[in-house]
Amino acid sequence: MGISHPLIEEGKMATIVKKADWKIVSDSIKPDDRRRVVLPNAIVAKGVRYRAYCNSRGQILFDPQVTVPLSEAWLFNNPIALELVKQGLEDVAQGRVSDVDLDAL
Repeated sequence: MGISHPLIEEGKMATIVKKADWKIVSDSIKPDDRRRVVLPNAIVAKGVRYRAYCNSRGQILFDPQVTVPLSEAWLFNNPIALELVKQGLEDVAQGRVSDVDLDAL
């Protein structure tokens, strides 16, 4: 059973905590004089940014995020096109593909 916390985000219900397999990655992280926190290398991935959440108990959650190039963002804002891409990927995964003569198109 996972822990989930419903959160209103941009008008939608979102479940932030996806898995409950929490582990301690550092026993003590102390902010520096400028209130900055250095995260352990073991939990930081290259190219990832983090959205920070805080609850009324002062617990902090960093949710990893990646950016999408603006030229590709239209796909995620077009549910029909996104579904067609997902279906195409599923077709490829299931071997439902055929050769196409591009010159004949």
